[in-house]
Amino acid sequence: MKEKLQKIREEAIRQMQEATTLDKLNDIRVAYLGKKGELTSVLKGMKDVPAEERPMVGQFVNEARTAIEEKLDEIKKDMEKKALDLRLKSETIDVTLPAKKSNLGHRHPNTIALEEVERIFVGMGYEVVEGPEVEYDYYNFEALNIPANHPAKDEQDTFYINDKIVLRTQTSSVQVHEMEKGKLPIRMLAPGRVFRADEVDATHSPSFHQIEGLVIDKNITFADLKGTLEVFAQELFGKETKVKFRPHHFPFTEPSAEMDVTCFKCGGKGCRMCKGSGWIEILGCGMVHPRVLEMRGIDTNEYQGFAFGVGLERIALLKYEIDDMRLMYENDERFLKQF
Repeated sequence: MKEKLQKIREEAIRQMQEATTLDKLNDIRVAYLGKKGELTSVLKGMKDVPAEERPMVGQFVNEARTAIEEKLDEIKKDMEKKALDLRLKSETIDVTLPAKKSNLGHRHPNTIALEEVERIFVGMGYEVVEGPEVEYDYYNFEALNIPANHPAKDEQDTFYINDKIVLRTQTSSVQVHEMEKGKLPIRMLAPGRVFRADEVDATHSPSFHQIEGLVIDKNITFADLKGTLEVFAQELFGKETKVKFRPHHFPFTEPSAEMDVTCFKCGGKGCRMCKGSGWIEILGCGMVHPRVLEMRGIDTNEYQGFAFGVGLERIALLKYEIDDMRLMYENDERFLKQF
């Protein structure tokens, strides 16, 4: 029995020394020390060994097991060390190599223009507010004095989710939410994304940004509107900028106007940018229609207001002399890096 155990021990050690992988080493462990291994089989045969010899045979089996386990552990550690050394050698980092440069992003021209507009109006005491892009038809149209049969409600211009919910076509809906709060006076600026069913071209997009302004207070006149927008234009385009107002029509303002500014490229002399006229149309505005105020429970004998709306992309296109609106949405780094 002693000779048999010695042979098992020597054969196990020989196989371990020839093993080249941890998986092979584990197979050897199972073959000799597992439930069906050779040493286990010897222990199961102890019942056939005479009682007086059993202690001696048990000692031989334990010595063989201990020798095999120690050799297994030794060879396993050696294999793991060699594997780690090989891995460290292959993954060596050369600290003398230059570090990878982090590319910083650029502010979008829309963002730059919006921050400039907000800076101007916050400086005049306005509060920047936001509203939902998915809006009830009531807030987008009816509360702004746009009746059910108005052309602006045609499905060709408006994205309808259902008969009562739309993607807002203007940020003017935000002024209705602010008036509903009942806190007067109001001086607010509402920038945000709007949606209209327009074909994509150099000057149109089905999704763009608008900035709505609203003031409601006592003794507000059209002169306040003109003075406010003149200061805005001069702050945005330069102190020499002049403005003029042309009569127009918007359902939620009366009287209404469109405002032009002198071309900041040619100073009003006429050039390609202003198509030779010396003027550039920049925004729409007017005094808040009394019906809009009355629907919000505001006493029109005591309070009046004015509103204006300007396209953010239009400001960016003009200010930075960009001739194609599609460039604003293509995320071309060559374009964005110019800002």
